[in-house]
Amino acid sequence: MNPSYFIRDSGSIFSPGLIFFKEIIEANIAEVIRIAGSAERLRPHVKTHKTREIVRLEIAAGIRKHKAATIAEAELLADAGALDVLISYPIVGPNVGRLALLIAKYPAVRFSVLADHPVGVAALGEAMSAAGRTLDVVLDLDVGQHRTGIPPGAAAADLYRLIAKTPGLRADGFHVYDGHNHQESLDERGQAVDELLAPVLAMREAVERSGTAVPRLVCGGTPTFTLWAAKNLPDLELSPGTFVLHDNGYGSKFKDLAGLKPAALLITRVVSRPSPTRVTLDLGYKAVASDPPAGKRLILLDVPEYTALLQNEEHLVIETPTPSAMLPGQVVFAIPTHICPTCAMHQRATVIERGEVIGSWAIAGRDRFLTV
Repeated sequence: MNPSYFIRDSGSIFSPGLIFFKEIIEANIAEVIRIAGSAERLRPHVKTHKTREIVRLEIAAGIRKHKAATIAEAELLADAGALDVLISYPIVGPNVGRLALLIAKYPAVRFSVLADHPVGVAALGEAMSAAGRTLDVVLDLDVGQHRTGIPPGAAAADLYRLIAKTPGLRADGFHVYDGHNHQESLDERGQAVDELLAPVLAMREAVERSGTAVPRLVCGGTPTFTLWAAKNLPDLELSPGTFVLHDNGYGSKFKDLAGLKPAALLITRVVSRPSPTRVTLDLGYKAVASDPPAGKRLILLDVPEYTALLQNEEHLVIETPTPSAMLPGQVVFAIPTHICPTCAMHQRATVIERGEVIGSWAIAGRDRFLTV
């Protein structure tokens, strides 16, 4: 077993379960600050871990700006002490009213949101005007993922000016998320970033020339983090998320992130030996993200050779030529391929420090509703 994952006594940890290694989390935070050049340039996304304790570790390291995907995650951030929170998701329907309640509950926190359509802009403006508040709104630009946002250009510039003119709102920059850029080659990823950035900068120049300020650019995720960090752009905010826990999916693909280590493992146990070479573990797809294809959802540690045969809700069945030590009750650890949705499947994570269990942290942001 890798000494970084030493646990003196795992006998009391339920399986399947999620385990956080505190020292590795702290080291990952420090490494990202090093790459960024300063904590001030960072706006990490809470969606990966969804825990108050990790937010507090980031704040203790000097990170002051944060990012969320849901109202609940934004409330978790505010409750943990964050004072600057961007909700990087379109706010529609009853969530507009919830946002007003959230702002009222945490008056010391600077909240901001995304918008990409005039209808959404109007709804936000009406709600903020009715509440007697002014909300910072960041224009969501579609730079290639085609999930949310509006492509850079004249229509996007007009929408940004509309935000600036809408009572109750203040235009506060561009959101430039390139989640489609997963090229394994650093050169190819870098070229893709440069290509998408050119029209964004041209639009920024045109908008500012017309008299509307663009105070910030919120850019990138974990896969393109090192590339954005290397750019000398004024008012740039870097928003990786996965880095804090890391996982096998990014760790095996992006060599420029070699300074990061997976800080979250799954604990599982052998529950059955249905044949001499077949082993069944209690690690079904209710405990690990199923968005990677079956057979690629995790890496079992200290099992040198195995083939994943099937995975059901509560079972993972493997074939291994050396199963002699894998008797019922045997503990096995796994690194998930995609840690973000894996975290959301667990209510709590057991926390390890210096090889000892020091308690557990609630994955509080997995709930869509906290108090507002």
